[in-house]
Amino acid sequence: MTQRHILFVPGKNPKPPAAQHKSLLWRTLIEGVRRVDPDVANNLSQHPDNFKLIAWNYLYYKTVKDINRDLPWIDALINKHGPSELDIKEAKSSHKIFHQIIYNIFDHFPFLLNFFPGVLKATADEINRYFNNKNNIACEVREQLKKELRPLFDSTDKILVIAHSMGSIIAYDTLWELSHLENHPNKIDLFLTIGSPLGMNYVQRRLMGNPYAGKKKYPINIKNWVNISSTGDITALNHIFANDFSEMRKLNIIDSIEDHCEGIFNFFHNEDGLNCHRSYGYLVNPAIGKVIADWWQSYNISEK
Repeated sequence: MTQRHILFVPGKNPKPPAAQHKSLLWRTLIEGVRRVDPDVANNLSQHPDNFKLIAWNYLYYKTVKDINRDLPWIDALINKHGPSELDIKEAKSSHKIFHQIIYNIFDHFPFLLNFFPGVLKATADEINRYFNNKNNIACEVREQLKKELRPLFDSTDKILVIAHSMGSIIAYDTLWELSHLENHPNKIDLFLTIGSPLGMNYVQRRLMGNPYAGKKKYPINIKNWVNISSTGDITALNHIFANDFSEMRKLNIIDSIEDHCEGIFNFFHNEDGLNCHRSYGYLVNPAIGKVIADWWQSYNISEK
């Protein structure tokens, strides 16, 4: 029978063991959908096996994160139903704006990173390890998603790929390879990117397909693309993908590209304060919940 599948590609940094991480992501995803449509959330919650985590992080970092560090903050997130006035003020603060300006400068002049050692330089080096495919690590990481997508492409099943942060780079490159190197003819129904850096010049120049022109430059196996970024999320720099990837529409290889980037707040907190980028905070947001709920109920599919 035709089924619906949600594949989640997480962002960088070590994560909890895969089963525990998947459970936390599923919990916050269901909560986000519940805040929009409790009936859809109830139906979705009965299909946990239709949710797959692409657990590439251990392969990349060779370590895991202690789940106990996240649990109390996720509990607090679940019990909080929107950003506080202080959250909104912090997300819009001059401090955040300053960091966005700095990121934008480095995005256009990456050589300057060599003169500013620290977290930003370390992050760039970490991402470059992927782009440079050191020790074949990028191919191995992409293979984790390919293993899930190949059999689904050979079926009539419906596919939603949710990709957070660096995971959106991995997912995009994987879809490009499946399009042009493996020639899979089917498409995913929806590519949902959250907190994605795919709008950055630094990233776009290094994406699979960038050396080419025309259809070969882009994945041709995406029906619809929705991009969502929260106010104050510095990683999601230059977040209007409908402009950056507009040629995909002109080439008629994708039906739609939508950006939802105004008035969306990620109110995840941990011991360091507000974090506008964390995946859990994105997933509980009704803006993401609505996209998932609409996709889930858009197909009249027989359930197992």
